[in-house]
Amino acid sequence: MIRLLSWEYWPFGIVQAPLILYWLWLSLRTRSLFFFSASNPGILTGGMFGESKFEILAKIPKACKPTSILVEVPCDKEEVLRLMQSNHLSFPVIFKPDLGERGWMVKRIKHESDLDNYLSTVKTNFIIQEYVDLPLEFSVFYVRFPERAEGTVTSLTEKEMLKIEGNGNSTIKELILDLDRAKLQWPKLKTLYEDRLDEVLDKGETLELISIGNHCLGTKFINRNSSISEEMSKAFDMISKEVDGFYFGRYDLRTKSIKDLEQGKVMIMELNGCGAEPSHIYHPGASIIKAVRDLFVHWRTIYQISKTNHKRGVAYLPFRDGVRIFKRFKAATAQ
Repeated sequence: MIRLLSWEYWPFGIVQAPLILYWLWLSLRTRSLFFFSASNPGILTGGMFGESKFEILAKIPKACKPTSILVEVPCDKEEVLRLMQSNHLSFPVIFKPDLGERGWMVKRIKHESDLDNYLSTVKTNFIIQEYVDLPLEFSVFYVRFPERAEGTVTSLTEKEMLKIEGNGNSTIKELILDLDRAKLQWPKLKTLYEDRLDEVLDKGETLELISIGNHCLGTKFINRNSSISEEMSKAFDMISKEVDGFYFGRYDLRTKSIKDLEQGKVMIMELNGCGAEPSHIYHPGASIIKAVRDLFVHWRTIYQISKTNHKRGVAYLPFRDGVRIFKRFKAATAQ
């Protein structure tokens, strides 16, 4: 009933279904099913699927990103520890697949003892990333049309991690099951907190249940579009122009304050290309009609940028190559 009454919890395919016909129509107009690859010429498939997160991170200015290293599988614990040491990384760190989406296999590794479980599960190359200990997490969507000198921020979403607050009486289990957003994560949480489920939190005491800012993991996405400013757009325009071949996508980042965000004083954990969504649409209680309308604008913008880049000599991804990359991507994420 929780999922049924709140569309933000509906399966990804249901919300995206109305866009399929529009994508097909745009594909007919461009004569390419993979026309979107031209939206970001510097990113494989434009960032729709199959792109390397590590290769994209390498394009971001050094001052704006945490230390990240790529680990090729198979590997063992000793090799991982050596890599961390040589790159001056200490626990906690974030592990994430180099190919992946929607929070799949993203884990906060707190101790050396957590390594065995992750290494026994992951079957694809993965990234070890410095944990960014800044208080605010946002998603910032940036768009620049190739014929224009400047781009703009079009979507701003604040992420509120899944947490519970004690009342001095209820156990952690009771608090989880009393909060809809947490209740949906119960299969994961009952394992993560199996030793603490009967613990009672003091009144006002908060417990962050999951520290990964992904909607699929219970994070609340809060629409902050009203905070988008000209100063913010200029800051992200400067950052984005240093990312070769990038015009359209979403930064996932942490920062100290809104003021720092406006000035581009951020740490970017990830940059997603045209496959990313403007995540403000998942604000609790938001209209699904408005969300779908925003997604149509999203795809129209992909089309417009891709078409302009194509006229400037950027080739659309050939059908055979697109199918090959998609199959490789699905095989890598089939765990």
